[in-house]
Amino acid sequence: MRAVILSGSGRYADPWHHFDETSAALAGIVTGAGYRVEVSDDLLGGLARLDGFDLLVVNAGNPEVGRPEGVDDPGPAREADVAAATAGFDAALARGIGVLAVHSAAATLPEVPAFGRAIGARWIEGASWHPPIGSALVHLVGAHPIGEGLSDFTVFDERYSGLRLLDVIEPIAEHEEGGIRHPLIWARELGHSRLVYDALGHDARSYDSAAHRALLDRALVWLSRVPAPTFDAS
Repeated sequence: MRAVILSGSGRYADPWHHFDETSAALAGIVTGAGYRVEVSDDLLGGLARLDGFDLLVVNAGNPEVGRPEGVDDPGPAREADVAAATAGFDAALARGIGVLAVHSAAATLPEVPAFGRAIGARWIEGASWHPPIGSALVHLVGAHPIGEGLSDFTVFDERYSGLRLLDVIEPIAEHEEGGIRHPLIWARELGHSRLVYDALGHDARSYDSAAHRALLDRALVWLSRVPAPTFDAS
């Protein structure tokens, strides 16, 4: 099986995340799940060239916020690149692909609305937020096979809160802040494709958690089972 990790750089870098470190940690986890892994910092080009890949991992930032120190604003994406990325992503979803989107991927690729719709929720500037990074209690919820038999765990991470849901999700984990439960990890089936969004993963310390890695191992097994069967009402 082949996997590509699209890692934040250039337009998709931001001042808060070290995508090179977290993408390296993810590459180790995905390799351990049996995939041959490629890491690319060309997000739009990567989406346009998904033929032959069984798994897409997106770990990148919001191009509409500030740049890291010393990184110039590269300006808007070329329309031709956006069109090719949209077509490539749509084609991959149609044939069947596993998608793992982590942390700030909820805000990345705004030029490709199909990506945000696939995740099922988005980070909205001025509405979404997170408490200070620290030890976080992750509550396993629901009956999805990814979370079956796993227990609540703690991880050092940011806890994204107030994401705007765009569609139905199958919750796997939540966190509590201010007496309110917020979805943290979920799964979706999109025709022949499957997607998992994991709001954890601010920095490499998140992947030091054995329990977080175990959950990701389960997610990768589930994502590998594509093309997923579709329900036929006839």
